[in-house]
Amino acid sequence: MLKFPSALRSRNALVTALGVVLIAGTTTVVAQTTPMEPIQWDKRRLEQLDRNVRRIERALTQRNAAGQPVIVEPDPEVIALQGRVDLIDRRLLDMEATVQRVNGDLERLTFQLDEAGRDNTALGARVRDAEGRLRTMEQAAAREAELNAPIPTTSPTGDATRDLIAAVRLAATDPARGDRALQTVISAWPDTPQAREASSRLGDLRVSAGDHAGAVSAYATALQGWPTAPWAAATTLELANALNATDRKTQACTALTEFTRRYAEAASPAVRTRATETRTRIGCPAAPAAAAAPARRPG
Repeated sequence: MLKFPSALRSRNALVTALGVVLIAGTTTVVAQTTPMEPIQWDKRRLEQLDRNVRRIERALTQRNAAGQPVIVEPDPEVIALQGRVDLIDRRLLDMEATVQRVNGDLERLTFQLDEAGRDNTALGARVRDAEGRLRTMEQAAAREAELNAPIPTTSPTGDATRDLIAAVRLAATDPARGDRALQTVISAWPDTPQAREASSRLGDLRVSAGDHAGAVSAYATALQGWPTAPWAAATTLELANALNATDRKTQACTALTEFTRRYAEAASPAVRTRATETRTRIGCPAAPAAAAAPARRPG
């Protein structure tokens, strides 16, 4: 049993036991068994406490050197607490390892989700592209069927003038459908001024499409009987150009001669200038003087 030096005894000491033991990093403090008044720590008391601690250290050193080590049994509560702490540490390590595995799984799942999202985006783009192509093909097939269907012989509006106006507007935005609309006017209203004008405009569409032979047929139909409509003079010049484009120079020159005889006098200066230029370009002989002539189909 550890005995303290007499210098540590004091009549004012109320402490029944004080032990400081260092064994395997564990310090056990023997609690007091009797209540004690609060100590008023000042410089003197602190110095005294320091001296007492030093004396205890020297006494412990002397006993250890004399072969009488101080042995204090560890506190069972401390041992039990240390065991619980070790158990908590192991559980914390297990939880940390589990969290790391979960984080790894989450990272892999996140990567897989990102890959799936990119694949879905690419697949969606391909599906939309396929749908767009399919719609285009369906529209093209429907348009092809419409353009190849027989020309209607009934009026869409019930009025020749309204039919012609609608056909001209359609031809300005959709030449292929406008071509059919003009042919519908011709079929629905034969032998009318509207049908003749529709034929003239149909010839213009054929020229724009590079179909000069088709243009010759349309212009010839429009000018049958040599009408006196305002468009007739310009259409005659277009007929001459179309005939020349199909290697029918003689007939082209004949059309220009008819222009001089039938329309030159009433034509505007601009149209007469065009006729002169056309005659020169084609290489037709000089125009004869204007004279009346019997009506006949051109071309």
